[in-house]
Parts: sequence; C-alpha cells; structure tokens
Amino acid sequence: MLDKTIIKVRQIRSGLGRKKSQIATLKGLGLGKLRRESRLDNTPEVQGMIGKVKHLIEIINID
Repeated sequence: MLDKTIIKVRQIRSGLGRKKSQIATLKGLGLGKLRRESRLDNTPEVQGMIGKVKHLIEIINID
C-alpha cells in the first residue's frame, strides 16, 4: 500500500475579478471564500489545479 501525502491549502486572496476558470478551480479545490481550508491528496491532478491558482492560495504540508 502506498503512503499518500496530504496537503492543506488555504485561500488567502479573493477570487473576485479572476477568470471563470480560476474561480471554478478554487471551487474544485474546496475553496471559494477567504481563509477557507481544504485537505487534499497530493496527486498530479491536484498539483495542476494548485499551479493554476497558486497566487490565491497558500500550501501547508501535513505529514
């Protein structure tokens, strides 16, 4: 069985005035409002989503 790394992401900037695809990505990550947090598996799909909105969120590694 593989150990999955869990990461925690927190929204630190608003999605107002952003592209619709970035707002949809925030919702896909379980975010949408300031200071909302979400715990996600560290997969290539999630990393791609994080890369798209990296200027709006902060990432916290959880061991």
